[in-house]
Amino acid sequence: MPSLRSQPELVPSPRGPLPKWCALGVAVVSMVMATILFQETVVGWVCVAVLLLSLCPLVHGIFLFLEEVVNHNNRYRGHSVLAHPWDCGLMRPLLFIVLSSVVLRLSGSPLPLPHLWILLWLCPVLYAALRSLGVLVLSEVELSDICETRQMNVAHGLAWSFYLGYLQLVLPRLEEAISAFCASHQSSASLWSRGSKRLFILIPINANISHKLENEDERVHFYDSLPNSQLDRGGVRGRVYKHSVYRVFNHKGQAHDCVLEYATPLLTLHSMSQDRSAAFGEPQRREQVLLFYRTLRDILERSLECRNRYTLILLNDEHEGDPHYLSKCILRHLHQQDTEEYPILPSPRIHPPQPEQTPLTAQGQHMGAWGGHRGQDLSKDPTLMFSTDTPRTLRGPVETSDGFKPKHNGYS
Repeated sequence: MPSLRSQPELVPSPRGPLPKWCALGVAVVSMVMATILFQETVVGWVCVAVLLLSLCPLVHGIFLFLEEVVNHNNRYRGHSVLAHPWDCGLMRPLLFIVLSSVVLRLSGSPLPLPHLWILLWLCPVLYAALRSLGVLVLSEVELSDICETRQMNVAHGLAWSFYLGYLQLVLPRLEEAISAFCASHQSSASLWSRGSKRLFILIPINANISHKLENEDERVHFYDSLPNSQLDRGGVRGRVYKHSVYRVFNHKGQAHDCVLEYATPLLTLHSMSQDRSAAFGEPQRREQVLLFYRTLRDILERSLECRNRYTLILLNDEHEGDPHYLSKCILRHLHQQDTEEYPILPSPRIHPPQPEQTPLTAQGQHMGAWGGHRGQDLSKDPTLMFSTDTPRTLRGPVETSDGFKPKHNGYS
């Protein structure tokens, strides 16, 4: 059975700082080259460049600020929008404009200022016009990066809701429920391995969830339900939480029992992709499903209450040709958990009789370098061992077994 590590990596990793490092590297190299070329006027040109780059977002921020003052003053809960200029992007550009102007004034660099004023006037105006026309806007990658960094995606909200409203409540009670189930179903107790006493959460990438797993794979059969858990939640007394036990068969007909269910928030993503007003197409749905999986995995890995009580199974949507893809994927996770997380010890073997050993040879095999016993004695409880030899003095000669008496060394 192939290992899960051999599957292609489908979950996107968080975006790294490569663009920032590239920008900083190019800026440093450009500054060095400008210093070599312009020498005395390099400070002035740098200040003018900072002025141009700061004036452009400042003018655009002023237009945004006017929109907030005229039409959206009620968004600030009674506070005036004048107290929130930072939200319109005015403070950072204004700070850099002041600093660059002061440095340019103090440096006294001989620059052709009459021609520069034209650029200082036209660049901000054209920048604001291009931003309004949709030419200079944030790219899809930048928007995705902002949403992922600030956890503003639909997937982040669904993952946190699924954890706080469901998994955090039921997973700490799961092991007790499985034990009660095995006690009442003696025929099923032998089909539960240590790795299967978890909640297996199925996450299909296409978000297409079937309400009956038997319709997805005929080797997955519903067996019974775990004892219900009741909690007072959101004003509902005795809200019932329940889990279904499924029996999964392999190609040899061997059965394994486990608790299976789909991640129900994926139904929301699938319904959004079917509604035109949500503006949520299939590519966006796939991206959000993968982000949901990654976010939920990160949340559960940091949760002490849910540790070792769950298994997330990401189902690829490119398995239409295999009618038993679901059962194979579940059994693969079960096999990996039983062999890696709970290693199976080899069964004891009957060793052939060993040849008779002399007392000295046997003693050499069972005595360690420090005089302790080795081998099978390590598995026994420690005992106190007392010597039966008569105490001897250190002053006199020691007589060995062969009758040899060493000479006295003169120390007493």
